Amino acid sequence: MPRLHIRIRGRVQGVGFRYAAYRQAESLGLTGWVRNLRDGSVEAEFEGSRAMLEAMRSWCDEGPAFARVDAVTADWMDDDQGYSGFEIR
Repeated sequence: MPRLHIRIRGRVQGVGFRYAAYRQAESLGLTGWVRNLRDGSVEAEFEGSRAMLEAMRSWCDEGPAFARVDAVTADWMDDDQGYSGFEIR
């Protein structure tokens, strides 16, 4: 199953980004995790169908209403981590 590792930079902490990403991932049927990093960015890993991962990647370009996304780095991988759900770390 494909996997997508993402790092989002901008005003992405303190605006509900992790919780919105959780809801979006759940609605797309994705598994994985999302967390804040000390440098103010958000990091996430998603696993699921390629189509749903592409939808999540597009969502990350905008994020929730109060976020300002300046840059998104995405790394696509083919190895399956076998996540059983989606979690906020």
